[in-house]
Amino acid sequence: MSGNESRFERQTITKDGQLLLRKAETDQVETAWDRHQAQAPQCGYCEMGLSCRICSMGPCRIDPFGEGPRKGVCGADADIIVARNLGRMIAAGAASHSDHGRDLVEVLAKVAEGRAPGYAVRDAEKLKRLAAEYGISTEGKTENRIAGELAHAMQEDYGTRKERLQLLNRAPQKRREIWDRLGITPRGIDRETSEMMHRTHMGVDNDWQSLLLHGMRNALSDGWGGSLIASEVSDILFGTPKPVASRVNLGVLKEDHVNILVHGHNPIVSEAILEACQSPGLLSLAHEKGAKGINLAGLCCTGNELLMRKGIPMAGNHLMTELALVTGAVEMVIVDYQCIMPALGEVAKCYHTRMISTSDKARFPGMEHREFHPESASETARGLVEEAVENYGRRYGNGVYLPVKPVELLAGFCVESVLEALGGSPGPLIDAIKAGKIRGAAGVVGCNNPKIRHDHGHVTLTRRLIENDILVLGTGCAAVANAKAGLEMVEASRLAGPGLREVCGALGIPPVLHFGSCVDNVRILVLAAGLANALGTDISDLPVAGAAPEWYSEKAVAIGTYFVASGVTTVLGPTPPVTGSLNVVKLLTEGLRDAVGATFAVEPDPEKAAVFIRRHIEGRREALGLPFVKV
Repeated sequence: MSGNESRFERQTITKDGQLLLRKAETDQVETAWDRHQAQAPQCGYCEMGLSCRICSMGPCRIDPFGEGPRKGVCGADADIIVARNLGRMIAAGAASHSDHGRDLVEVLAKVAEGRAPGYAVRDAEKLKRLAAEYGISTEGKTENRIAGELAHAMQEDYGTRKERLQLLNRAPQKRREIWDRLGITPRGIDRETSEMMHRTHMGVDNDWQSLLLHGMRNALSDGWGGSLIASEVSDILFGTPKPVASRVNLGVLKEDHVNILVHGHNPIVSEAILEACQSPGLLSLAHEKGAKGINLAGLCCTGNELLMRKGIPMAGNHLMTELALVTGAVEMVIVDYQCIMPALGEVAKCYHTRMISTSDKARFPGMEHREFHPESASETARGLVEEAVENYGRRYGNGVYLPVKPVELLAGFCVESVLEALGGSPGPLIDAIKAGKIRGAAGVVGCNNPKIRHDHGHVTLTRRLIENDILVLGTGCAAVANAKAGLEMVEASRLAGPGLREVCGALGIPPVLHFGSCVDNVRILVLAAGLANALGTDISDLPVAGAAPEWYSEKAVAIGTYFVASGVTTVLGPTPPVTGSLNVVKLLTEGLRDAVGATFAVEPDPEKAAVFIRRHIEGRREALGLPFVKV
């Protein structure tokens, strides 16, 4: 960045973000960047993971410079405190995505019982395939009966009655043997999270290595359990994604339409809202109120869910949520849970926007609460859309500000759609990797973080990777960032290296594949497992890597951990709160290589992160006896 750039250009690389940040300042609206600045300097003890508040003898902190306390009141040292804190972050992250999966399984069960009008089995073939994986016979049974039995079997995965999760069988045999040898094979989804909270209670597990091993087990219970269940059941209920064209950024909002945004992570609510927005009666009402129609758009991963399956446009990712309201064009934002800033209700008061929360487990200040239940979701959705239409006439004069045009993108990629593009087999992809046309693949995933210039980490890293013939698979806010930068269009293949450009041209795909919401990170792992199985090897042997350039959430900690535990070396942008323990840092960045064949790395500079990933991928190619790819 040059010294001539404005403060807004230093905060985000996106044009819509820069312009709306300027308007927010004029409107005297506080944003996440303002609140981050107000926190400076942030607590050094917390940044290093050296503060502990798990009991009332504290809170305690360890002096990293050796001039103050070396142990907490209970006697816990830096290694124990850092490991406990990291373990609790993993537990919270695993619980969030796994609970998301539980919600979907419960809806599947109600569909089977005929108690969820408006919802149905949309992918019967996937339902039957999943049932077969769980050992459920489908012959002669109705779809609803199969759905009921599958829902019951998946609910068993959440409990304590099993020795291992069912969907672990998708992982390569060599990987499962590693988990068994280390004693980290996940048994029950809830069991591992509950045990982590128990282990980190004062006076229980005070071996930092043991705590970190269980952290991997806890993360795996999400990656190959709760999150994978969430993605698969979403496909069953709402359809398996297929390539679909759409648009992205705040330009997808329409000045002459009723604009409704859905935000959060769970498609149960947003699918019902979409159906209501397409209702002829409500469209007629919108015309009566002077609008040309009803425009539904997404934010964060709820938006990604609708984008992947229905092509609904994306307004933005995490740090754009407040700025979407600053446009003055949004009649209503309907949220479910996760990554929803409590500040949104306060921002909405500056405009005419109505904020609606819908989940029984997620309420927010300044929002109206309208709880969604599968039994009455359609009715609730129609009522909310009607209220949004009524709100159209309450816009503030000339306050609508939509300064950018939307960017085109191609989304809807998943394991099934990739294999379909390859003719039903991973063979062509494997051949392209062996020949060096595709050097390898990287999952670029994760959040936005105001500590890092918005979208810069995602976009810069991705550009460098595709230039070096590395195929990028993106999810969550990272996928939205790359879409806004124009990297998820077929035409973006001109920015790729010659080999990747050739493959993209032959298949008609972008060099950056939008793989869905952040819960869909598991799709990347399943694809990697499929490649490893086809080659008769392990995931850790493949020329693949992961990266979370702008992560912030506990979910990201769990995701990164289950990627590494599955054999994928993963590069983080922001440093996790572990630097107070050199032992923990050394294990995460070096020692795990011997244990699981992969490690974490921390590199906030995306240019350097790209070099690290390229070298890692070349190292894996060399170990497999594949030719060195010269750029």
